[in-house]
Amino acid sequence: MQIRFPKSHYLFLLVALLLLAYPAEVLSMEPVVEAASHSIEADSLLNHIKVLASDEFAGRLPGSVGEERTVDYLKKQCELFGLSPGNGRGGFFQKVPVYGLKAQPELAFAGGDKELKLSFPDDFVAMSRNLKGSTAIANSEVVFVGHGIIAPEYGWDDYKGLDVRGKTLVMLIGDPSRPNPKDPSKSDDSFFRGKALTYYGRWTYKYEIASKLGAAAVLIVHETEPAGYGYDVVTASWGQENFDLGTNTERVKVEGWLSSASARKLFNMGGISFDEVKRKAQLNDFSPVTFGAKMNANVKSTVRKFETSNVVAMLPGSDPELKKECLVYSAHWDHFGTKQNKDGSVGIFRGALDNGSGVATILEIARAYSKLEHRPKRSVYFLFTTLEERGLLGSLHYVESPPVPLEKTLAVINVDVMNLWGRTKEVVSIAKGHSTLDNVLLKYAALQERSVISDPEPEKGYFYRSDHLEFIRRGVPAMFFLHPGASYIGKPADYGTKKRLAYVRDDYHKVTDEVKSDWDLSGTVEDAQLLFQAGFDVANGEEMPQWSATSEFKRESSKSSN
Repeated sequence: MQIRFPKSHYLFLLVALLLLAYPAEVLSMEPVVEAASHSIEADSLLNHIKVLASDEFAGRLPGSVGEERTVDYLKKQCELFGLSPGNGRGGFFQKVPVYGLKAQPELAFAGGDKELKLSFPDDFVAMSRNLKGSTAIANSEVVFVGHGIIAPEYGWDDYKGLDVRGKTLVMLIGDPSRPNPKDPSKSDDSFFRGKALTYYGRWTYKYEIASKLGAAAVLIVHETEPAGYGYDVVTASWGQENFDLGTNTERVKVEGWLSSASARKLFNMGGISFDEVKRKAQLNDFSPVTFGAKMNANVKSTVRKFETSNVVAMLPGSDPELKKECLVYSAHWDHFGTKQNKDGSVGIFRGALDNGSGVATILEIARAYSKLEHRPKRSVYFLFTTLEERGLLGSLHYVESPPVPLEKTLAVINVDVMNLWGRTKEVVSIAKGHSTLDNVLLKYAALQERSVISDPEPEKGYFYRSDHLEFIRRGVPAMFFLHPGASYIGKPADYGTKKRLAYVRDDYHKVTDEVKSDWDLSGTVEDAQLLFQAGFDVANGEEMPQWSATSEFKRESSKSSN
């Protein structure tokens, strides 16, 4: 016999289940939070981007008039939203003392009766962190060390005990790979995470390990496919003024990159097949290869010391005790300033997408928080960092001098390059799989009838290329958005892929990264609403987010806060 209940009884049962699943306080909050999220508007987002990418802001170069106008704009917006200064006595600004280093490097190789002199920046880029302004290296032995990695957990050592003190190390970009033994057409995911880039593959690691081993110089061979960007991006970043906090004195004397073409010339000069040693560098039994050549380098740098600023605003939490803890939203405001064109005109690196779009998103999220009738229990910080483009230096300074101790920082939600091409069926989460923040993201994406997917291009290492890295290295879990959505509503299946590839090819770190007439910010609005609601959930939750057992940063966070 079947028992049928009136529909009203089913509704009553559903409400009862919801009351059991969620505390009454949470249920009463959700409509308020959703209503505030609707204050996020496409026009407001676009207006912020237009201002940040305008002639007046001159490419937002740290230490320039462009910085002054940028940080002043961010401060005024935060004041307009009714936010409080987030850096104690420092107010809205967290001063970051920094050195600017504009290098004019010379690089030459000699072996036997052969000589190779390279041209800056077409053949190579290089810098020295020597604050005295002049660095010279004479007759340094040149050695190829594969990927320049020592990774005990993979049984991997490219150096094989070689004494590299005083030597110049040439190494490959990225990390090793090998075929899957069951399907050679695919990579072995158990080995350096297969297609996905590990931290060992980042240039930061390569310079760090070589410095610890006492090398004199490191030259990384740039290749477009494994890097995910062209050599012109390297010259735009490293070929101009570089920056340093001046706190790390144990670095190699010269850090640089070789174009693929100039690297092949160097290998040919030593009678070495680049393709052959690159193949051998994917094997465990690889041993360093000497070139039989010496390097001579001279790096003259114009050094200036100045202060740049992170901008920090906050919304105090409502709970007397829990407000001592916080959630951080972050986006970097800096870009590359201007360049002198060959015709004498000035080109502006406007950085509309990178990262005007991220800054605009955090501003709109901050405005949504200001609309709330009931604040979350914990405080919410809005961090706009400097010098992300030059080594994550602004976020490094923040985590070394945080307004709220990192052990009381629940999570960071970092955005860098938003989706400006329409609504998507999927949310790409670069940090997916690393923490319980996944659960919060899945919940609010489902309410938008969207799914959450992992980074579809893990080989490009986006997870290691923005400000959240300095947080997660010190134990703070992260959500990270950089990769625009993969599957677009009402568009061909390859629409997103084509848009991303076109951006990287034509606009990334170029003067053409400007406001476009074909932008559709409906997807940006949806993403901002998602991150606002997810962030409120975290800041108002009962527990702190936890690392996944499989995340390498769970292990890193337990070691130290270096």
